[in-house]
Amino acid sequence: MCACIFISAGIVASSSNAQRTANFDSVTPTEDCLINRILNKSCISQPGITNPQISPNSIPTYNPNLPEKERFISAIMSKLSEIPNQGSFEYILLRQYGAVFINNNSLIKLPPKVLFINSQETKQYQTTLTMGKVNTGNNCYLQKAAADALNKSRTQTNISLKSGNGGGDCTRTFETNLRFWRKYANNNTLEKVRQGKETRILSIVAPPGTSQHLWGLAVDLRVSNSKQREVLNQNGWFQTVEGDIPHWTYLGVSEDNLSQLGFRKKIVGNISYWLTPL
Repeated sequence: MCACIFISAGIVASSSNAQRTANFDSVTPTEDCLINRILNKSCISQPGITNPQISPNSIPTYNPNLPEKERFISAIMSKLSEIPNQGSFEYILLRQYGAVFINNNSLIKLPPKVLFINSQETKQYQTTLTMGKVNTGNNCYLQKAAADALNKSRTQTNISLKSGNGGGDCTRTFETNLRFWRKYANNNTLEKVRQGKETRILSIVAPPGTSQHLWGLAVDLRVSNSKQREVLNQNGWFQTVEGDIPHWTYLGVSEDNLSQLGFRKKIVGNISYWLTPL
């Protein structure tokens, strides 16, 4: 009987290993997938699981010996259900708006992907968020950790919303995101973005379903001096979309952490943008 049990266990383990190998080998070996192979991980990773032992201010695990791009990917791959293939529409969006995925605050809930396909999918995600009110403007709500960090910044120096309209400056609905897109772009523009032929528009407005504002992790502010920027940075808020001056993203880490995680600092005028290395 013992021998039978031993043989059965061996067959099950062998079958499990074979299944994992089959899943791994079925993934297209793009550049990013090759990077993942180096990291001993498949191209498709599991969604991040909140760990109550993680400090709200901790940073993702990374290998300092890796180049910038690989460092960034290794830091975000546990947060996304799938790392998009290079050159795809989702990859373009990840490059532009994916800075938020390095956020390791256990109180923040990141989206499982960079693009929501419709209003229903967006609402489904947004109903799972723990929101907090920003103490300025009209009904401005963000994910609570982000709202708390912004409120703390405002106790240190005067910082106002761009327009004072919470529905536009803070967390947006899919419909608001779509309305902004139609104000600046159209379906023809979207198709060019999908093909990688037009990316400048992404610094002005996000395509429907992919704005950081949908995730409760972005806010449009009136910031005009170095003191305001310094205070926001100290509380985990950074400018991550080059050219979108009012737009601030909650990353929840220090400025030193950003370079360690592979971000590239680009100064335009007197503004420091922290850009993904994709």
